[in-house]
Amino acid sequence: MSYKLYPIPPQGEALSNLYELSVNGYSVPLHEAFVSAFPFNRRWPGHQRSFDQAEPVAYASFSMDEPVKIIVKPLRSFTEAVVRPLSKKILPIVEGNLISFIVSEVGGYTLELDGYHNALHIFADPLKIYNVDVTDKNVLYFGAGVHDAGMITLKSNQTLFVDEGAALYATIHASDAENIKILGRGIINNSKNKETILFEPENLGDGTMDVGNSERLHTIQMKNCRNIEIDGITIHDSLVYNIAMFGCEDVLIDNVKIIGCWRYNSDGIDLHNCSRCVIKNCFVRTYDDAICIKGHDGFPQICGDTIVENCVVWCDWGKSMEIGAETRAEEIKNVTFRNCDLIRNSFAAMDIYNVDYGDVHNIVFENIRVEYDLVCQKPILQKNDDESYPEDSDSTFMPWLMNAEIVKHMEYSEGQERRGKNRDIAFCNIQVSSDRMPPSQFSGYDDEHTTENVKIINLSWNGNKLINLKESSAFVEKFAKNITIE
Repeated sequence: MSYKLYPIPPQGEALSNLYELSVNGYSVPLHEAFVSAFPFNRRWPGHQRSFDQAEPVAYASFSMDEPVKIIVKPLRSFTEAVVRPLSKKILPIVEGNLISFIVSEVGGYTLELDGYHNALHIFADPLKIYNVDVTDKNVLYFGAGVHDAGMITLKSNQTLFVDEGAALYATIHASDAENIKILGRGIINNSKNKETILFEPENLGDGTMDVGNSERLHTIQMKNCRNIEIDGITIHDSLVYNIAMFGCEDVLIDNVKIIGCWRYNSDGIDLHNCSRCVIKNCFVRTYDDAICIKGHDGFPQICGDTIVENCVVWCDWGKSMEIGAETRAEEIKNVTFRNCDLIRNSFAAMDIYNVDYGDVHNIVFENIRVEYDLVCQKPILQKNDDESYPEDSDSTFMPWLMNAEIVKHMEYSEGQERRGKNRDIAFCNIQVSSDRMPPSQFSGYDDEHTTENVKIINLSWNGNKLINLKESSAFVEKFAKNITIE
């Protein structure tokens, strides 16, 4: 078998009418999701973001182990079709109102028509048989169809299996448990998860601080758990973080697709004070930081030994791959991001944002491909409900390519005076596709809290190797030292 199409839940799930799509001649219904229409954000201002700041996208999923032919019929006019990641070198053929191309490898792809506002996401999974006994008492099984489960609390040795064609409306949490699995090719839909408003604030503020009047639950949250596997699922429309791990060990997150993030603080995959983790083969489109390694008080103070690899990231707000912002751990060490495509970025593509006391060291970004549009919209904090986003067709803004800094943040540092260090950091084989070179910066806090020993090795822009910091648009600021390029 060269490919397998998934059933669509028979009722209750919205389908997209933006495109028609076929795989090897067979029609594939498209799911509808909503994403942020522009980079316009506020720290929690007392109420949820208004829906007029979102826009629809479509996505399709199937499995394959051989190349397949995709044909797309957009139900609107267009002038340009682009398939990302650009590194896959897929050149679509346009004949009349039909777009065709070959997908040869499993992974996450995006077809864009005339820019980022018109996206079709295509998730090509590897063919896989999950050896799960759905009659086992420790298996929570959800088959094809729509299921409204509310809160699911997983315990040790339990498997949550969300099968093909299933749409599971749920929030999934676990604490002090081990040997937990969340598996399957179904959808975990978090759209029914709403914030609890605790009180009406007297002042919504200027968009820079959380007013603290709500309780919000992450879609998947694990605290102090070990031996965790999350494989194959699609997470749709998270209220806050899609996957949040706190103080966990031995974590595998494989082939997870994250889509439909438009609500405030909808991070992708955030590991807080976790150790021995692997995140691989994921597609992550978020409306806040996409993949983060963080630190918080109350959890292990030595953490890291983590790999993020073979992922595709689209970040509508925040940082695409980040250490921080919160770095409350004595050490965050031995973290590698490798072989990833960052197809859209907001504030920064690769970032170390140390706002606490963490000694962040032995961090590697390698074989990272970063894409920039001709025009990138500038992220803006919304100051009041009546303000609208000033989309600028002549914007000259570019997100940071590489950033490593130590700061005291007015909110995230929580008033703590201790500062950390950033050291022994490598950016290796970084490939940039853009009309002009994006900037990078490196800075510390004071003479004792520095960013140091940063190596940039084999940085290229549109295939041309850059040999010094100036032509790399890299700025070395105060309290940064031994920043080299080779």
